[in-house]
Amino acid sequence: MAYQAFYRVYRPQTFREVSGQTHVKRTLQNALEANKTTHAYLFSGPRGTGKTSMARIFAKALNCEHAVAGEPCNECAHCKEINEGKSNDVFEYDAASNSRVEDMREMLEFIDRAPSYGMRYKIYIIDEVHMLSTSAFNALLKTLEEPPAHVVFVLATTEPHKIPATIISRTQRFDFKRLSSSDLVERMKIVLEDIDLDYDERALKVIAQAAAGGMRDALSMLDQVVSFSESEVTLEDALFVTGSIGQDVFYDLAQSLAQKDIANVLAMLEKLMSEGKDAVRLSEDFITFFRDLLLIQTAPDLEELLELASTDEKFKELANSFSMDTLYTYIDILSKTQQEMRFSLHSKVYLETALLKMVQSGVSRVTTAENPAGMPEVAALQQQVNELQQLVLQMQKGGMMPQQPQASEPKEKSPRRSRQRSNEFQVQVGRIQEVMKRATRGDLRKIQEIWPNAVAQIPKSQAALLTDAQPVASSNDAFVLQFKEDIYCQIAADNPQFMQQFPQVIAGMTGTMYDIVFIPEQRWLKLREEFFSHYQKSKLQQTTEENPSTSGEEAEENVQSMLVEEQQASANPVVDEAMKLFGEDFVEVVED
Repeated sequence: MAYQAFYRVYRPQTFREVSGQTHVKRTLQNALEANKTTHAYLFSGPRGTGKTSMARIFAKALNCEHAVAGEPCNECAHCKEINEGKSNDVFEYDAASNSRVEDMREMLEFIDRAPSYGMRYKIYIIDEVHMLSTSAFNALLKTLEEPPAHVVFVLATTEPHKIPATIISRTQRFDFKRLSSSDLVERMKIVLEDIDLDYDERALKVIAQAAAGGMRDALSMLDQVVSFSESEVTLEDALFVTGSIGQDVFYDLAQSLAQKDIANVLAMLEKLMSEGKDAVRLSEDFITFFRDLLLIQTAPDLEELLELASTDEKFKELANSFSMDTLYTYIDILSKTQQEMRFSLHSKVYLETALLKMVQSGVSRVTTAENPAGMPEVAALQQQVNELQQLVLQMQKGGMMPQQPQASEPKEKSPRRSRQRSNEFQVQVGRIQEVMKRATRGDLRKIQEIWPNAVAQIPKSQAALLTDAQPVASSNDAFVLQFKEDIYCQIAADNPQFMQQFPQVIAGMTGTMYDIVFIPEQRWLKLREEFFSHYQKSKLQQTTEENPSTSGEEAEENVQSMLVEEQQASANPVVDEAMKLFGEDFVEVVED
């Protein structure tokens, strides 16, 4: 007899042999025992999950002469005929190649005839039923609604959403699930033990991971690996045949990411691509590997759930070298990149970009002592701190500095220290007051006019800080930048790239290197009110001294109106632009 593939030779013949799908097996067996089977069933699910095999076993169980607990015996004449495909009462139709209405009418032509050879039911198994045409579905509908008592339909499909609702509503629907890796591995073990071939269990896990929950795919790949191997199914053979990569490659790449060695990361990716690996498949494998590292961190006892990593000590150390937030970030970056790669012809570029993002965003928990070569800056800073501490101690011993109070002595908390412990941004009040003293409407308008273009020229990550920020006062060499909250002021002040690049951008557009002073909105409103109040009093006093004939109330009113006008104009660039276009006599400011 000609050679047959594993998935054909080892097709399950009883419910017990079917891997997984416990919910389907139990429901069908209970219905068989209670004699409560219905006239139509719909089996839906991914390819290679046992839909057609389950339909054949169900057909045997319906007609078996010696069925026990819903299980066919596979020994009686009816079971043997069905197993050999010779039964005249079990019909299998492929809707993909017989989708026309004429084919459906031909199939249903003799449906009213009773089953032959003592069988109780005629069973019609229609595979890939979603491929039927609309006319064919209409021809099937009436028969499916009121079939003869001796007829049972089993419809199988991988795309149930393409089947009309009128068909689905007349069937009992069973959704088949993807098989777990452990189910696939156990079935492959049975096959290899039956043919008496040694194997490495890690090789079977690689095949199961590549099969993505499909038993037929797993057995087909196992068949190919067995043909490629000599006397044993090895891990190297499985990796080569399936196109997967080994644990050591993942380990080395993750270590390079932890050490931020981008050159080695890109070199490893280039090597994998030159070996013919697919970029989309690599991204899937990377996601699975970092998911395994998360499992090792959070649930080390669930070893059976690991797919690409193992519970070896080196993988535990590798998993603990990353924070959980970093692993979540890696998985998120790879997932988004994977979606983008599906619609691009340059998938390798997307994967390289993703790895660069991972290097820049990843925060490793490897300490300086564990990895001094990977963090030289930290080591250098630590050394400088130690030297400064030694210098301070020497100066104290020599009397050049006062001794620090002992830890047991109570320390009085100064207001400044209390402020530093709080989350408030330390506002440079004196500097802002100096800017306000020299501020003019023209200088502020100059900054406001170039503001949108200046923000557009900086990177998006920096521009995001300025979404709600605006200049509120400006002199000829400095301006005050108002933020909504203290936290945004602090983030901007702590960003050295922003502090260096943004003034240069403004200088390129104005010709002046401005000093930028940050302040939160609430602090600015309070500080401006205090400044205007102080300015009002000093201006009132000066006006009274210069013109004694002016009454105090009149002078106060003049100063107040001038300040209100200046405050409104400086706070609203739209008013300035309107005055520039139409003149002050034609513009009236109305407060909402």
